[in-house]
Amino acid sequence: MSNSEASNSEASNPPMTNAPVTNAAVTNAAVFRSVYPWLSRTLGRPVGFFSNLGDHTMFYLRALRAMPHAAVRYPKEVVRLIAEISMGAGTLAMIGGTVAIVGFLTMAAGGTLAVQGYSSLGNIGIEALTGFLAAFINVRISAPVVAGIGLAATFGAGVTAQLGAMRINEEVDALETMGIDSVEYLVSTRLMAGLVAITPLYAIAVILSFLASQFVTVALFGQSGGLYNHYFDTFLNPLDLLWSFVQAVAMAIAILLIHTYFGYFASGGPSGVGVAVGNAVRTSLIVVVSVTLLVSLAIYGSNGNFNLSG
Repeated sequence: MSNSEASNSEASNPPMTNAPVTNAAVTNAAVFRSVYPWLSRTLGRPVGFFSNLGDHTMFYLRALRAMPHAAVRYPKEVVRLIAEISMGAGTLAMIGGTVAIVGFLTMAAGGTLAVQGYSSLGNIGIEALTGFLAAFINVRISAPVVAGIGLAATFGAGVTAQLGAMRINEEVDALETMGIDSVEYLVSTRLMAGLVAITPLYAIAVILSFLASQFVTVALFGQSGGLYNHYFDTFLNPLDLLWSFVQAVAMAIAILLIHTYFGYFASGGPSGVGVAVGNAVRTSLIVVVSVTLLVSLAIYGSNGNFNLSG
């Protein structure tokens, strides 16, 4: 037999070895899932939940830790994002961006509160206390929740779509290739811009809610302006306003962290970006209400921190 024939024979009939044959698909986990499917699903849910929770936590800590360095290293980007948050970009600039949306929502909520409060209190003859409702509910509940919803639906959803589009177009990977920390440049700068923009934005929202309540009560329902202002000034606690701003800042940070996370890790093409936006909006709406509940419990407790008198 020639050497060529021997090599062809060895190629067609490889020698038997004692090495074990491994199959990546056949693992202990796969066998366990096939034999005990219900138990596997039951155990997999908490494992997956805590795994996702850990991913969220690590991403949030990384983004928050890089905020000071991002503000020093990318000041022009932070300024650009502040303008984008407040006044919008492109066609949104025509209607004022987040300022107009949040202002309109809080103004509508304040007017609705005045309508419901005046009619409900009028049934028991104390419609004069409509000013009390405007000063109490607008500051503690209505304005923070509505402003958070408006921020999530405008800038939050836009952030998720932007980062998601950059991810599927491999722009995030390109930043990493150039030696730029993508989390610092894309996420931390947006967090800094949100912290700077939320205070004047929320101040405008609260003022518009106050003006809407006063206009509906005094101009539409004919209540005396002096009577309304008396009860409004009596029950408007400056400390409540301060805590309301703290609540708005906490909601803004939580909303931006959630939306940047879902956008940064978006996958699956354009449809995946849409799914990421939907998941981010749903999660942030739950967080807005949860932050309001937790802050109310922590600050006001069970007594409400006010006495109805005067």
